[in-house]
Amino acid sequence: MTEVTCRDPNLVMRLARLGSIHQSRLSFMRILTRRMAREGWRFEQTAFEINDQGVGHAVYTAYGPERAYSLIAYAHDLPAEKRSDRVIADAWDATFTLFDGIPSAADIERLSHNIPVQEAGRVNGTELSVSRANRSVRLWEHVVSALAAGDQPDAAQIDAVGYLMRTTAVYGSGKLGAADREMIADRPEFRVPFQVEMLSVYLTRWFVRDLVQYMADTRAKAQGASAAQLDADLARSMGIGNSTGLGMAPFLLNHPVLFSNWVQVRETALQRVRGVASASAEEIAVFNDIFARNKQSVANWHSEHPVQLEKLAALQADVDLISAKLEDEGLAQSSPWESLYQWSTQSLTVEGQEWLVSLMLEPYGDLVDDLADEMSADNTATFRIAGAMTVARLREVLQDVYGWALKTDWTLAANKARAWYVSEEKLEPRLGERFEEPIEEYEQPLAPGRDATQLFAALAHWPNETPVAEFLLRHPEHRHSVRRAQIANRAPYAEIRDNTISEDVLPIDMLRCKLAFFGAMHFDPRSDRWVRICMYGNAPYPEELSARDGDFWVYPDAQSVAKEG
Repeated sequence: MTEVTCRDPNLVMRLARLGSIHQSRLSFMRILTRRMAREGWRFEQTAFEINDQGVGHAVYTAYGPERAYSLIAYAHDLPAEKRSDRVIADAWDATFTLFDGIPSAADIERLSHNIPVQEAGRVNGTELSVSRANRSVRLWEHVVSALAAGDQPDAAQIDAVGYLMRTTAVYGSGKLGAADREMIADRPEFRVPFQVEMLSVYLTRWFVRDLVQYMADTRAKAQGASAAQLDADLARSMGIGNSTGLGMAPFLLNHPVLFSNWVQVRETALQRVRGVASASAEEIAVFNDIFARNKQSVANWHSEHPVQLEKLAALQADVDLISAKLEDEGLAQSSPWESLYQWSTQSLTVEGQEWLVSLMLEPYGDLVDDLADEMSADNTATFRIAGAMTVARLREVLQDVYGWALKTDWTLAANKARAWYVSEEKLEPRLGERFEEPIEEYEQPLAPGRDATQLFAALAHWPNETPVAEFLLRHPEHRHSVRRAQIANRAPYAEIRDNTISEDVLPIDMLRCKLAFFGAMHFDPRSDRWVRICMYGNAPYPEELSARDGDFWVYPDAQSVAKEG
């Protein structure tokens, strides 16, 4: 192994780089499907009581090595005027809960009065998540009508949308009375963050496929005919959609230890791979195969947003540069990944560099997959302020973590042009214009750089050996900044090292970063504040999981890539 260190947080934690992260084998969706395939999970549809209007419930049970989990799905006949993706919506096409175990008839009846109303209902510790979804109306009708007529739906229309339903929220970790994460965090299958939510979405996709087929069968039967069965490849190409807005952006700022662990694991994985002294023929073959498939995935990535179009063009140019590099030099030399990485820092855009980072991990499951268990976090230890820390040491930490902020002129309007707040009407986080809207008094503490600068200034005349506790007795308004600084001192990737309230901030960078850790691909921004994604597109369905690839499904099939070539 070659001695390599992890990348500097001052390089990694800039918004432009965080907003260029791509999914990897350490993304939450792939961790789950890899585990289920490896452990031989068994799946069963245990109920499907839906009427001809598409109203009723269904239950899908996943049997792991030690426990079973059941998705209870409630299907609704939703009037068009009630369909909304807003948090404040009160009706949906389908609602769901992931149940801990196998529900009884009494459980299904109890939950039928609570899950369909979401926030207006209440659940308990046997429910692990609560979610809802709406149809993609045009594609849903196209698929139902085509199948009912005995035809297959148009692949181009499916490709243009990518999903039949999109989730508008997937809640876990105690939301609405569901089980707190602490109740399940010691289970191996849930040790990695967001595995409950990922399992819920995975099973939701199964239900959606069954429901669209059932509705087509029902329509055809009413006409005295038989519907076509949805082609397996077409079904597999469709995932579950999601439109994510500003509500997700504050998560990374509000969970610094958890966020640090995600990034730390990715950086440690990269460090390990860069340290590989030589690549075996098998490892090179895996890399070349995934490179070709990922290259096709980039070619299939479409967007209409100008920022994303520019990034896509740059990424495609970077992919061509990597292709030429590999053709000229290959990977047979010593320290091939370190050499390739160092070349990328001089030759590629940030987008291309981070695309390559994810790709380099692919041949090395045995080397990096164990890191997944380190991605969760217990905030208890870090939440407590270390009052014995001296003012001198706190100053050092602030200069190290917030050096960029201490150099920022916070008197300039451009550097504090925005303010984060929660909309009373929509109940969603918003990013407003500080000097154009009366929102400053409602501002959320989501500008850690500015606040750290104010803390640093307040410390100016305090003696070096003074304990932080003494300072905070006089200035309790700085407690949150002291806590964040101490967290970042322990968790090096905890803090975004950029201005989150400047006139140039792109919240889409925060959204994309989190969604990449989920495993999303082909981001399609609709503005700089919300993005559309598709989850589990091309993933094997439960009945296919043992026979098909449980890991590399995120990339186009090798045979289709060969045909394209």
